[in-house]
Amino acid sequence: MKFPILTLLLITSAFAAEAPRNENTVVLDATGVANLGIETVAAEETALERTLPVLGEIEHTCESHAILSSRIPGRIIEALTHKGDFVKKGDVLLRIESRQPGDPPPVIDLKAPADGLIIRSEGHLGAPVEPDKELMEILDLTTVWAVARVPQHQAAALKEGMAARIRIPALGTEERRSEYLRLAPDETPTPSTVGAIFKLPNPDNKLRPGMRAELSLIVSERENVLTVPRAALQGDRANRFVFIKDYELENAFVRLPVTVGEIGGERVEIIAGLFPGDEVVVKGSYALSFAGKGSVSLKEALDAAHGHPHNEDGSEMTAEQLAASGGDHGHDHAHGGGPLVIFLAIACGVLFLLLIASAFMRKTRTGSRHERHQLTSRDYECAPRSLRNRRCFS
Repeated sequence: MKFPILTLLLITSAFAAEAPRNENTVVLDATGVANLGIETVAAEETALERTLPVLGEIEHTCESHAILSSRIPGRIIEALTHKGDFVKKGDVLLRIESRQPGDPPPVIDLKAPADGLIIRSEGHLGAPVEPDKELMEILDLTTVWAVARVPQHQAAALKEGMAARIRIPALGTEERRSEYLRLAPDETPTPSTVGAIFKLPNPDNKLRPGMRAELSLIVSERENVLTVPRAALQGDRANRFVFIKDYELENAFVRLPVTVGEIGGERVEIIAGLFPGDEVVVKGSYALSFAGKGSVSLKEALDAAHGHPHNEDGSEMTAEQLAASGGDHGHDHAHGGGPLVIFLAIACGVLFLLLIASAFMRKTRTGSRHERHQLTSRDYECAPRSLRNRRCFS
């Protein structure tokens, strides 16, 4: 019988150690929720990425570079395009009047050698043209490079096919996915970093050389990990917690301590403290930390939700407390004194029944043994004299 008693004590101590509900619950009204701008999302099992954040810059690829020049000397008599224009291969960009004799002198069309963006132009109307002079510089930007500066002590993580998420601050919060290509041939190497080239498609031609890039190199990835958005996590390293939406009360939020695992990008692994589907506060969570117990008491909210009175800590009122407060308020408390009292009553009843059953079984076994081996004193007196000395009466 020691095991049930030990279990009972352990469960009882767990109930006793649990903080009162009103200590970790914030109850607001609808106006308070709107003012704090509270938004929630469900905790869910997702793929968790372990990332390495680095900075970089957008550069053009080696094969994207093209130069426009003239094979004959002359002067520019018409400029059809200018710096900043996108052109297609074969488009007429400049018209050159040759210095060769003629009346009128021969006119030559200079056409684009490749698709791309004109990033430099010397093609001004009337300007002289020589064969060794570069007139325009064109870049094909359908594919660009994001050159990341990776710390040398972390460069071992670079592997062929490694993926990266790239954000360009000049273009807002949009993220693009890229793939590691190779190490960059640094013209000006540094003792602390190495250049890593990531190939980045640019179909909309929004990416331009020189733009700053923020890269998250995906070092590893795990599936089916319980995570929440990073914005939901509050507290310091020794005391991490989140706020979740209360299961039964409207506009109520419960502060829960959590154990945090890896932090990958915008999501955080939760090892303990939450279950999938818990509605976690992601916007307004920081403000809830300073909201105290809210603008509405937990007792008032529970009384309104359940239709009967509660204690200030959120627990059910016992029959004695109801009597002391002036009656049962028209409510039959099927909950008794709360979950702890119900559990203790059931456990005591089970223990009592086990004790009765054990005593009954022991008495039954003892009576059966005596009936098999001896008669009662009355049977002895009534037996014939010839049988009294037999072994069965001894």
